[in-house]
Amino acid sequence: MTHLSVVIPVYKAEDCLPELYRRLIESLERITSDFECILVEDCGGDRSWEIIQQLSKRDPRIKGIQFSRNFGQHYGITAGLDYCKGDWIIVMDCDLQDQPEEIPKLYAKALEGYEVVLAQRINRKDNMNKQLSSRLFYRLFNYLTDMDYDPSVGNFRIMSAKVVQHCCQIRECLRFLPGMVNWLGFSAAKIEVEHASRFAGESTYTFKQLLKLGTDTIIAYSDKPLRISIRFGFSIAMASFLAGIALLIYSAFFNIPIMGWSSLIISLYFLGGIIIGNLGIIGIYLGKTFDETKKRPLYIINHKTFCND
Repeated sequence: MTHLSVVIPVYKAEDCLPELYRRLIESLERITSDFECILVEDCGGDRSWEIIQQLSKRDPRIKGIQFSRNFGQHYGITAGLDYCKGDWIIVMDCDLQDQPEEIPKLYAKALEGYEVVLAQRINRKDNMNKQLSSRLFYRLFNYLTDMDYDPSVGNFRIMSAKVVQHCCQIRECLRFLPGMVNWLGFSAAKIEVEHASRFAGESTYTFKQLLKLGTDTIIAYSDKPLRISIRFGFSIAMASFLAGIALLIYSAFFNIPIMGWSSLIISLYFLGGIIIGNLGIIGIYLGKTFDETKKRPLYIINHKTFCND
Protein backbone atom coordinates (compact mmCIF):
# COMPACT_ATOMS: atom_id res chain seq x y z
CA MET A 1 0.00 0.00 0.00
CA THR A 2 0.97 3.58 -0.71
CA HIS A 3 -0.10 6.32 1.66
CA LEU A 4 -1.40 8.80 -0.93
CA SER A 5 -2.59 8.29 -4.49
CA VAL A 6 -3.53 11.10 -6.85
CA VAL A 7 -5.76 10.24 -9.81
CA ILE A 8 -5.85 12.74 -12.67
CA PRO A 9 -7.65 12.28 -16.01
CA VAL A 10 -5.65 13.97 -18.77
CA TYR A 11 -7.00 15.32 -22.05
CA LYS A 12 -5.15 17.77 -24.29
CA ALA A 13 -3.00 18.99 -21.40
CA GLU A 14 0.52 19.08 -22.87
CA ASP A 15 1.02 22.68 -21.75
CA CYS A 16 -0.17 21.98 -18.19
CA LEU A 17 1.62 18.73 -17.33
CA PRO A 18 5.15 20.03 -16.46
CA GLU A 19 3.72 22.70 -14.13
CA LEU A 20 1.21 20.22 -12.71
CA TYR A 21 4.03 17.78 -11.92
CA ARG A 22 6.16 20.45 -10.22
CA ARG A 23 3.37 21.73 -8.02
CA LEU A 24 2.07 18.25 -7.21
CA ILE A 25 5.45 17.05 -6.00
CA GLU A 26 5.94 20.14 -3.84
CA SER A 27 2.49 19.81 -2.26
CA LEU A 28 2.55 16.05 -1.68
CA GLU A 29 6.03 16.01 -0.17
CA ARG A 30 4.75 18.38 2.51
CA ILE A 31 2.60 15.45 3.65
CA THR A 32 4.62 12.33 2.82
CA SER A 33 7.17 10.97 0.37
CA ASP A 34 5.12 7.79 0.05
CA PHE A 35 2.75 8.71 -2.77
CA GLU A 36 1.90 7.93 -6.38
CA CYS A 37 0.31 10.01 -9.15
CA ILE A 38 -1.72 8.16 -11.77
CA LEU A 39 -2.20 10.18 -14.96
CA VAL A 40 -4.80 8.69 -17.31
CA GLU A 41 -4.40 10.01 -20.85
CA ASP A 42 -7.67 9.94 -22.77
CA CYS A 43 -6.29 10.10 -26.32
CA GLY A 44 -6.48 13.84 -26.82
CA GLY A 45 -4.20 13.71 -29.87
CA ASP A 46 -1.46 15.99 -28.49
CA ARG A 47 1.87 15.30 -26.75
CA SER A 48 0.34 14.54 -23.35
CA TRP A 49 1.23 10.83 -23.41
CA GLU A 50 4.80 11.53 -24.47
CA ILE A 51 5.19 13.97 -21.57
CA ILE A 52 3.67 11.48 -19.11
CA GLN A 53 6.18 8.86 -20.25
CA GLN A 54 9.04 11.30 -19.73
CA LEU A 55 7.82 12.20 -16.24
CA SER A 56 7.42 8.52 -15.36
CA LYS A 57 11.00 7.75 -16.41
CA ARG A 58 12.27 10.66 -14.34
CA ASP A 59 10.12 9.89 -11.28
CA PRO A 60 8.73 6.33 -10.71
CA ARG A 61 6.02 7.78 -8.49
CA ILE A 62 4.42 9.12 -11.67
CA LYS A 63 2.41 6.36 -13.35
CA GLY A 64 0.73 6.69 -16.71
CA ILE A 65 -2.21 4.96 -18.39
CA GLN A 66 -3.22 5.60 -21.98
CA PHE A 67 -6.58 4.52 -23.36
CA SER A 68 -6.97 2.92 -26.78
CA ARG A 69 -9.39 5.72 -27.74
CA ASN A 70 -11.23 8.61 -26.15
CA PHE A 71 -13.59 7.24 -23.49
CA GLY A 72 -14.31 10.33 -21.40
CA GLN A 73 -13.27 12.04 -18.19
CA HIS A 74 -15.16 9.87 -15.72
CA TYR A 75 -13.88 6.68 -17.35
CA GLY A 76 -10.38 8.07 -16.89
CA ILE A 77 -11.12 8.59 -13.20
CA THR A 78 -12.48 5.04 -13.02
CA ALA A 79 -9.27 3.61 -14.50
CA GLY A 80 -7.15 5.58 -12.03
CA LEU A 81 -9.23 4.36 -9.10
CA ASP A 82 -8.96 0.77 -10.34
CA TYR A 83 -5.14 0.92 -10.31
CA CYS A 84 -4.40 3.16 -7.32
CA LYS A 85 -3.02 1.63 -4.12
CA GLY A 86 -3.20 4.48 -1.63
CA ASP A 87 -4.66 4.61 1.85
CA TRP A 88 -6.05 7.97 0.74
CA ILE A 89 -6.93 8.85 -2.83
CA ILE A 90 -7.17 12.37 -4.26
CA VAL A 91 -9.08 12.99 -7.49
CA MET A 92 -8.48 16.24 -9.35
CA ASP A 93 -8.48 17.74 -12.86
CA CYS A 94 -5.34 18.35 -14.90
CA ASP A 95 -5.88 22.00 -15.90
CA LEU A 96 -4.66 23.37 -12.52
CA GLN A 97 -8.00 24.97 -11.71
CA ASP A 98 -7.92 22.41 -8.90
CA GLN A 99 -4.78 23.64 -7.18
CA PRO A 100 -2.35 21.03 -5.77
CA GLU A 101 -1.55 23.43 -2.90
CA GLU A 102 -5.02 22.69 -1.49
CA ILE A 103 -4.33 18.96 -1.08
CA PRO A 104 -2.80 19.30 2.44
CA LYS A 105 -6.02 21.03 3.60
CA LEU A 106 -8.15 18.18 2.25
CA TYR A 107 -5.85 15.61 3.87
CA ALA A 108 -5.88 17.36 7.25
CA LYS A 109 -9.69 17.49 7.23
CA ALA A 110 -9.90 13.79 6.32
CA LEU A 111 -7.75 12.91 9.36
CA GLU A 112 -10.47 14.40 11.57
CA GLY A 113 -12.49 11.24 10.88
CA TYR A 114 -14.15 11.71 7.51
CA GLU A 115 -14.14 9.13 4.73
CA VAL A 116 -14.69 11.76 2.02
CA VAL A 117 -13.69 15.43 1.96
CA LEU A 118 -15.01 17.55 -0.89
CA ALA A 119 -13.36 20.70 -2.20
CA GLN A 120 -15.91 23.52 -2.27
CA ARG A 121 -14.81 26.02 -4.90
CA ILE A 122 -15.16 29.67 -3.90
CA ASN A 123 -14.95 32.50 -6.42
CA ARG A 124 -15.00 30.19 -9.41
CA LYS A 125 -12.81 31.37 -12.28
CA ASP A 126 -14.87 29.76 -15.04
CA ASN A 127 -16.55 31.94 -17.62
CA MET A 128 -20.16 32.99 -17.07
CA ASN A 129 -21.57 30.54 -19.61
CA LYS A 130 -19.96 27.57 -17.88
CA GLN A 131 -21.04 28.72 -14.42
CA LEU A 132 -24.61 29.30 -15.60
CA SER A 133 -24.84 25.92 -17.36
CA SER A 134 -23.38 24.24 -14.26
CA ARG A 135 -25.97 25.83 -11.96
CA LEU A 136 -28.83 24.93 -14.30
CA PHE A 137 -27.59 21.35 -14.63
CA TYR A 138 -27.28 20.77 -10.89
CA ARG A 139 -30.67 22.31 -10.16
CA LEU A 140 -32.24 19.98 -12.71
CA PHE A 141 -30.11 17.09 -11.44
CA ASN A 142 -31.15 17.65 -7.82
CA TYR A 143 -34.83 17.93 -8.82
CA LEU A 144 -34.86 14.79 -10.94
CA THR A 145 -32.71 12.64 -8.61
CA ASP A 146 -34.01 13.97 -5.26
CA MET A 147 -30.39 14.57 -4.21
CA ASP A 148 -28.97 17.70 -2.64
CA TYR A 149 -25.78 18.10 -4.64
CA ASP A 150 -23.78 21.31 -4.24
CA PRO A 151 -22.86 22.87 -7.63
CA SER A 152 -19.76 24.47 -6.08
CA VAL A 153 -18.28 20.98 -5.64
CA GLY A 154 -16.60 19.23 -8.58
CA ASN A 155 -14.40 16.15 -8.86
CA PHE A 156 -11.67 17.54 -6.56
CA ARG A 157 -11.81 15.48 -3.36
CA ILE A 158 -9.99 13.05 -1.10
CA MET A 159 -11.42 9.62 -0.29
CA SER A 160 -10.35 6.73 1.89
CA ALA A 161 -9.35 3.40 0.38
CA LYS A 162 -12.56 1.90 1.76
CA VAL A 163 -14.68 4.37 -0.20
CA VAL A 164 -12.69 3.78 -3.38
CA GLN A 165 -12.95 0.01 -2.96
CA HIS A 166 -16.74 0.21 -2.86
CA CYS A 167 -16.79 2.79 -5.65
CA CYS A 168 -14.84 0.43 -7.90
CA GLN A 169 -17.48 -2.25 -7.36
CA ILE A 170 -19.96 -0.05 -9.23
CA ARG A 171 -19.39 -1.10 -12.85
CA GLU A 172 -22.37 0.49 -14.58
CA CYS A 173 -21.70 2.05 -17.97
CA LEU A 174 -22.91 5.53 -17.08
CA ARG A 175 -20.11 7.02 -14.95
CA PHE A 176 -20.42 10.09 -12.74
CA LEU A 177 -18.02 10.14 -9.79
CA PRO A 178 -19.87 12.67 -7.58
CA GLY A 179 -23.12 10.74 -7.95
CA MET A 180 -21.49 7.39 -7.18
CA VAL A 181 -19.70 8.66 -4.07
CA ASN A 182 -22.85 10.44 -2.89
CA TRP A 183 -24.84 7.23 -3.33
CA LEU A 184 -22.36 5.23 -1.20
CA GLY A 185 -23.31 7.36 1.78
CA PHE A 186 -20.04 7.48 3.73
CA SER A 187 -19.33 10.34 6.13
CA ALA A 188 -18.36 13.44 4.17
CA ALA A 189 -17.24 16.99 4.85
CA LYS A 190 -16.60 20.07 2.74
CA ILE A 191 -13.87 22.65 2.97
CA GLU A 192 -13.50 25.83 0.96
CA VAL A 193 -10.64 25.96 -1.53
CA GLU A 194 -9.39 28.60 -3.91
CA HIS A 195 -10.36 27.98 -7.50
CA ALA A 196 -7.87 29.10 -10.15
CA SER A 197 -8.10 30.05 -13.80
CA ARG A 198 -7.00 27.51 -16.38
CA PHE A 199 -3.21 27.38 -16.59
CA ALA A 200 -3.29 26.95 -20.37
CA GLY A 201 -5.73 26.29 -23.18
CA GLU A 202 -9.51 26.29 -23.08
CA SER A 203 -12.12 23.92 -21.75
CA THR A 204 -12.62 20.94 -24.06
CA TYR A 205 -16.20 20.41 -22.89
CA THR A 206 -18.60 21.65 -25.56
CA PHE A 207 -22.24 22.43 -24.84
CA LYS A 208 -23.20 19.24 -26.67
CA GLN A 209 -20.88 17.16 -24.48
CA LEU A 210 -22.19 18.82 -21.30
CA LEU A 211 -25.76 18.15 -22.44
CA LYS A 212 -24.96 14.48 -23.10
CA LEU A 213 -23.21 14.15 -19.73
CA GLY A 214 -26.19 15.73 -18.00
CA THR A 215 -28.70 13.50 -19.80
CA ASP A 216 -26.71 10.33 -19.12
CA THR A 217 -26.22 11.25 -15.47
CA ILE A 218 -29.91 11.93 -14.87
CA ILE A 219 -30.87 8.67 -16.59
CA ALA A 220 -28.31 6.76 -14.50
CA TYR A 221 -29.55 8.11 -11.16
CA SER A 222 -33.26 8.75 -11.61
CA ASP A 223 -36.44 7.34 -13.11
CA LYS A 224 -38.26 10.57 -12.34
CA PRO A 225 -38.60 11.58 -16.03
CA LEU A 226 -40.68 8.43 -16.53
CA ARG A 227 -42.86 9.23 -13.54
CA ILE A 228 -43.29 12.84 -14.70
CA SER A 229 -44.36 11.63 -18.16
CA ILE A 230 -46.92 9.29 -16.54
CA ARG A 231 -48.37 12.11 -14.45
CA PHE A 232 -48.44 14.42 -17.44
CA GLY A 233 -50.16 11.79 -19.56
CA PHE A 234 -52.84 11.17 -16.91
CA SER A 235 -53.33 14.93 -16.50
CA ILE A 236 -53.93 15.35 -20.25
CA ALA A 237 -56.31 12.37 -20.25
CA MET A 238 -58.27 13.80 -17.31
CA ALA A 239 -58.45 17.25 -18.91
CA SER A 240 -59.68 15.70 -22.18
CA PHE A 241 -62.29 13.66 -20.30
CA LEU A 242 -63.61 16.73 -18.48
CA ALA A 243 -63.62 18.73 -21.70
CA GLY A 244 -65.64 15.96 -23.40
CA ILE A 245 -68.20 15.97 -20.60
CA ALA A 246 -68.48 19.76 -20.83
CA LEU A 247 -69.11 19.56 -24.59
CA LEU A 248 -71.80 16.92 -24.10
CA ILE A 249 -73.53 19.07 -21.48
CA TYR A 250 -73.45 22.12 -23.76
CA SER A 251 -74.86 20.06 -26.62
CA ALA A 252 -77.55 18.27 -24.61
CA PHE A 253 -78.85 21.08 -22.41
CA PHE A 254 -78.04 24.27 -24.30
CA ASN A 255 -78.46 23.06 -27.89
CA ILE A 256 -74.98 24.34 -28.79
CA PRO A 257 -73.60 22.41 -31.79
CA ILE A 258 -70.15 20.87 -31.45
CA MET A 259 -68.00 22.28 -34.24
CA GLY A 260 -64.39 22.89 -35.05
CA TRP A 261 -62.38 20.42 -37.08
CA SER A 262 -59.30 22.59 -36.64
CA SER A 263 -59.37 22.29 -32.85
CA LEU A 264 -59.90 18.53 -33.19
CA ILE A 265 -56.90 18.11 -35.48
CA ILE A 266 -54.74 20.31 -33.23
CA SER A 267 -55.74 18.18 -30.23
CA LEU A 268 -54.86 14.99 -32.09
CA TYR A 269 -51.45 16.34 -33.05
CA PHE A 270 -50.89 17.52 -29.47
CA LEU A 271 -51.75 14.13 -27.99
CA GLY A 272 -49.72 12.38 -30.69
CA GLY A 273 -46.70 14.50 -29.80
CA ILE A 274 -47.07 13.65 -26.11
CA ILE A 275 -47.31 9.93 -26.89
CA ILE A 276 -44.27 9.99 -29.15
CA GLY A 277 -42.32 12.02 -26.58
CA ASN A 278 -43.17 9.57 -23.80
CA LEU A 279 -42.19 6.64 -26.02
CA GLY A 280 -38.89 8.41 -26.67
CA ILE A 281 -38.19 8.71 -22.93
CA ILE A 282 -38.98 5.03 -22.46
CA GLY A 283 -36.78 4.20 -25.46
CA ILE A 284 -33.81 6.05 -23.95
CA TYR A 285 -34.10 4.06 -20.73
CA LEU A 286 -34.46 0.81 -22.67
CA GLY A 287 -31.40 1.71 -24.75
CA LYS A 288 -29.28 2.37 -21.67
CA THR A 289 -30.53 -0.89 -20.14
CA PHE A 290 -29.47 -2.68 -23.34
CA ASP A 291 -26.01 -1.11 -23.07
CA GLU A 292 -25.69 -2.37 -19.49
CA THR A 293 -26.62 -5.94 -20.46
CA LYS A 294 -23.74 -6.12 -22.98
CA LYS A 295 -21.23 -6.11 -20.09
CA ARG A 296 -18.52 -4.51 -22.22
CA PRO A 297 -15.37 -3.26 -20.43
CA LEU A 298 -15.66 0.32 -19.24
CA TYR A 299 -12.36 1.25 -20.87
CA ILE A 300 -9.50 -0.35 -22.81
CA ILE A 301 -5.87 0.40 -21.97
CA ASN A 302 -3.38 0.80 -24.80
CA HIS A 303 -0.21 1.49 -22.80
CA LYS A 304 0.92 1.73 -19.17
CA THR A 305 4.14 3.04 -17.69
CA PHE A 306 4.11 0.67 -14.72
CA CYS A 307 3.86 -3.06 -14.06
CA ASN A 308 0.70 -4.97 -13.18
CA ASP A 309 1.84 -5.73 -9.63
